[in-house]
This record gives sequence, structure tokens and C-alpha cells, in this order.
Amino acid sequence: MSKLNTNSNAYIIIYSTILVVIVAFLLAFVSSALKEKQEANVALDVKKQILCSLNIRGLNDADAEAKYAEVVKAETDVDGQKAYACLVDGEEIMVFSLKGMGLWGGISGYIAIHGEEEPTVYGAYFNHESETAGLGAEIKDSQAWQEKFIGKKVFANGEVALAVVKNVEDPTTQVDCVTGATLTSNGVNDMIKQGLKAAAQRFLNSSHRDCCDSEKKDSCCTDNKSKDCCPEMKTKAKEE
Repeated sequence: MSKLNTNSNAYIIIYSTILVVIVAFLLAFVSSALKEKQEANVALDVKKQILCSLNIRGLNDADAEAKYAEVVKAETDVDGQKAYACLVDGEEIMVFSLKGMGLWGGISGYIAIHGEEEPTVYGAYFNHESETAGLGAEIKDSQAWQEKFIGKKVFANGEVALAVVKNVEDPTTQVDCVTGATLTSNGVNDMIKQGLKAAAQRFLNSSHRDCCDSEKKDSCCTDNKSKDCCPEMKTKAKEE
């Protein structure tokens, strides 16, 4: 009986194939076994991010689950965008999900908005996939930067006015970009502008609904210049 030649090409190919199959099987098994746990962790992380946008931070897993169940009353889908109706200390707050692109990858976040007549930011939280540590990653790591959004006006003249800029000219609606991370900050700004369009429809329609139904709707809607209020006034408002 001839001795097995472990240096032959055939042996190497067969050995490698068997090893790859075994490893692939083990990885598939582990992934399948942990899938439920992974999905639960992802769902919990989303809940914690939403709570952070409501200025509720630092909770352990159990407390975060309980607090989320307490404050988040409903989840809706507005034009394919997730929104959450919340109640914090008796106040109604809407949280809108955001998605965009940073310098090196995807970025995301949540903006909490309150106040029907003059909507302002209640809180904000941002996340990223692979921004530079100490620079672009500060959108996630710096709570102080996220807190700069609190109290900013969200809309003006029917448009999203909240913005991230390099040189702040209007402190009521603008937030300083992250130092040394202009491109990531630009990504956050674009994400906010795009992501809050659904919020504009929700809040502006709500805040101007009574106006539109009133006998004075012509003058009211012209004064507010709302594009989402009184469709028949759109042309007139633009001309002015």
C-alpha cells in the first residue's frame, strides 16, 4: 500500500476543500444559532438611540426596554421613513429617523421635535458606520455636540430651516459643524434637510390646519407662506 503523499497538489486541494466546507458549516451554524440574539441586540440598540434623542441616556438594557415601552406610544411610517409618537412627562414629542452618507460610510440619527405652533428640537442623536475617530465620529461620541441642537427652530417659511453649517449666521436654526470634520458635518446637514421633509408635512399641516379651515384662510396662508397649507394659495404665495 503506497504512502499518502501529503505534498501532492491533489492532497492539498482535497484537504483545503474539506477544511473550507467544515469552517463554512460551523460559521453558518453559529450565525443561525445567534441570529435571534443578534436581532434582539439590534432592536435594543435602536430603542436606546431613540431614547437618547429624547434626552434619556445611560440606561442599562432592562431599564431601556422598560422606558421605551413607557414613552414610545406608536410607530408610524411617513413616506417610507420611520417616525415615533412619544409622550415624555406629559408632553407629546415626535421622533423622526434619519439616514444619510458621511465621509467614509453611512450615517444615521434621530431628531425629536416638539411644539405644534413653533416646532423646535427636543433632542438629537446621531450614529455612523465608519467615520474618523476624534473627528467625524464626534457626531456619535460627543453628547455636547448633539445637545447643541436642543431648542433650535426646525422650520421657516414652510421649509426645513434646521442646519449644520461652518459659520453660524442664525443661531436660532443653525448648529456649528464638528471641528475638523466638514464633510461628515455636510452629510449630517443633508441628512437633516432630506429626512425632515416628512416632519415638515406633519407639523406644518397640523399647525396651519385651523388656519386653512377658517374664513380668513386667504390672508392667513399668505402670511405664513406655507407650501403645505391651502393648496389654492401656493401660486399666490410664490408670486409674492
